Amino acid sequence: MQLSQLGPRICILGPTNSGKSTLAAAIGRKLELPVIHLDRLYHVPGSDWEVRPQEEFIALHDAAIADPAWVMDGNYRICMPQRFQRATGLILLDAPPPVRLWRFLRRTFSRGARAGALEGQRDSLKWPMLYHVAITSARKQKGLEAIFDSVDLPKVKIASRKAMRECWRSWDLGR
Repeated sequence: MQLSQLGPRICILGPTNSGKSTLAAAIGRKLELPVIHLDRLYHVPGSDWEVRPQEEFIALHDAAIADPAWVMDGNYRICMPQRFQRATGLILLDAPPPVRLWRFLRRTFSRGARAGALEGQRDSLKWPMLYHVAITSARKQKGLEAIFDSVDLPKVKIASRKAMRECWRSWDLGR
């Protein structure tokens, strides 16, 4: 599928550390779309990943999806119905657990900025997050696949590193 077939409001779903934020940033650059990282709406800026009150997060989310064009990365199922009503395309990433664990460790120990990082906060190695990456998000992937299959939008599933490289190449996303 051509990237243009996904339209001006693209949702990117997938487990933790599957590459959602990086892909969203690249698509945003390519298509000149605003990029919305849901982690930044869900967490308090400058905190150690402190969660906002649910009503505040939903209000921020709903204001963001009201815009005419965007690429948005993140799951947050509580807001999926209204997000999918506005979306024009959907991408599901399915990187295997070892790849996601490697990405988590690499980004935790790197000094560089990364797409989707919480403002004023660096990733740090914490047992709950390690467990989430290795165990919890793998369990949740089946649910994301069922949601993806049920949504009637133009969509692309990227289920391997090879498929991800092919999308980057065919969509001419650069680095």
